[in-house]
Formats: sequence, C-alpha cells, structure tokens
Amino acid sequence: MDPVFVTERLLARPWTLDESDLAAAYDVYSRPEVAQWIGAPMEPAEIKIRIERWAQPTDDPTYGVWAVEELAQPGRPIGSVLLRPLPPDEEDVEVGWHLHPAVWGRGYATEIGRAATKRAFETGIDEVFAIVRPGNERSSQVARRLGMTYVGRTDKYWGLHAELFRLRPSDLIDPMEFSRYATR
Repeated sequence: MDPVFVTERLLARPWTLDESDLAAAYDVYSRPEVAQWIGAPMEPAEIKIRIERWAQPTDDPTYGVWAVEELAQPGRPIGSVLLRPLPPDEEDVEVGWHLHPAVWGRGYATEIGRAATKRAFETGIDEVFAIVRPGNERSSQVARRLGMTYVGRTDKYWGLHAELFRLRPSDLIDPMEFSRYATR
C-alpha cells in the first residue's frame, strides 16, 4: 500500500479491511486511555464500520483518516492521523492524531501532526484546527509543539465542549527550531 505521506520515523497510509488493520485499530481505540478523549470505547463491529468508511476514497484526496505505522516496524498501525472538514459548514479543517499508549512519549503525535498540517497547507488550506477535550494535556501539548495558537473553548463542532487550537502556515514550528519554543 502506497503511503499518503512519510516522516523520518513514520508513515501514513490508507486503512484497509485486512484482519491485521482491524485488530490494530481495535487495540488502539478500545484502550481507555485513548477512548476517554475521543468518546466511548469502540467495539469490534463499530471499528469495522469506521475502518470501512476511512478506507473509502474521498472526493478530495486532501482529506482522510489514515493509519500510522512506524517505519522501523511496518505492517501494523499504531494509530491514526486525520485531516477532515468540520461541521457544521465544512469550512474549517481538523487535524488530529490518535496513537496507541505504548508509543506515547516518543514525539510521534507531533511528528505525524506536523506532516499532516504540511500536507494541508501544500494543498492550499490556509488554517487547520485541533479540537481537544478539556483535560487532555498530552494533545494540548502536541498542538502547542506544532505552533498552534489556543483560540479558546468552543462547542461549535458536534456540540462537543472542547479546547480549540488553530494553525496557519506561518505558525508551523520547524522541529529544528522547537527547542527555543519549548520553554514557553
């Protein structure tokens, strides 16, 4: 399967309905540490429905929910990265990351989030948003490491009470420059 984009350590590729992808997705999304920030834990049948939807080509290839793999250990997804238009008007674009807790703390969310935002900006999108549930400090920190600006609380999207972060192309922090922002 051809990757959608590749970073130094990771790749994003389309999800498939292979048993290995379904098992990996269930392993990520059924974890309480993940599910608490994105909604209720998903059962295998729900995972399959979501993967079927994610695996379908979209009208605009800019958008998608893609499987994330480690380049050093290909073949088993460790989570997802996404770019998708947001309701209610599909004018705003969300960037998001959902990774297995076993790989937290390695900088993968920042790395794959940066690659996804670069992809968005290269296709002409002028800003992306991260929607973070209150209390999800890990995702808030990833958003800040990307250079995202905290906009405030919102319930604009799906009626979900969330912290909203915005990123424009000029705000994206290069990883080589991150150390000067890390103490903010």
